[in-house]
Amino acid sequence: MNLTPALLPEIIDAIDNVIEKNADQVTELDQAIGDGDHVTNLQRGIAALKDQAGELAGLEWPAAWQKIGMTMMSTVGGASGSLYGTFFIAMSKASAGQPMSLATFAEAFSQGVESVKKRGRADAGEKTMLDVLIPVADCLHKAAAEGASLPEVLQTLPGVAIAGMESTRDMIATKGRASFLGERTKGHIDAGAKTMQLMICAVVGVLQGQSAAPA
Repeated sequence: MNLTPALLPEIIDAIDNVIEKNADQVTELDQAIGDGDHVTNLQRGIAALKDQAGELAGLEWPAAWQKIGMTMMSTVGGASGSLYGTFFIAMSKASAGQPMSLATFAEAFSQGVESVKKRGRADAGEKTMLDVLIPVADCLHKAAAEGASLPEVLQTLPGVAIAGMESTRDMIATKGRASFLGERTKGHIDAGAKTMQLMICAVVGVLQGQSAAPA
């Protein structure tokens, strides 16, 4: 299976569709403990990426991730835009000059997660998108170290992302606007974790479709 940036238009469309489908639910989550504008901001970034999809498809992965990062940073705005942008720019730097493989991607993804931790001054257990990103990064590293096949990894990742998202329900938020609500944030899933889980599952769905397609 040749996973090149030519897949990016399909991936961006899949992300756009899943966020649109779940927009009302995620907005309700965000209104409960956040500003209520998470989906609107995210969709602005996705729309910008859809406009660039053809150009992105013709780039190498490091250049594509760099462009995605810069676009998200400039269009999503706010804290989320900075975090998304930092993630993809770090992935670009980590993968530059490397042949693409599961190990290369796992390391680039982990570097992206580390950059989000530093930029957001956050870690696992604080009711943020990191509660999805960190276990997914750990899963990718473990799979690469064990020599797992891509189909095996794709089979595992959705469950990891969903478990990470669900784990935020019983956490107390310590970052962002939600942190001011303290104990009242318990019982609510974090909107950023939810959209991250949805996007990861959408990407996996596209890649699984590619792996099932005839050569």
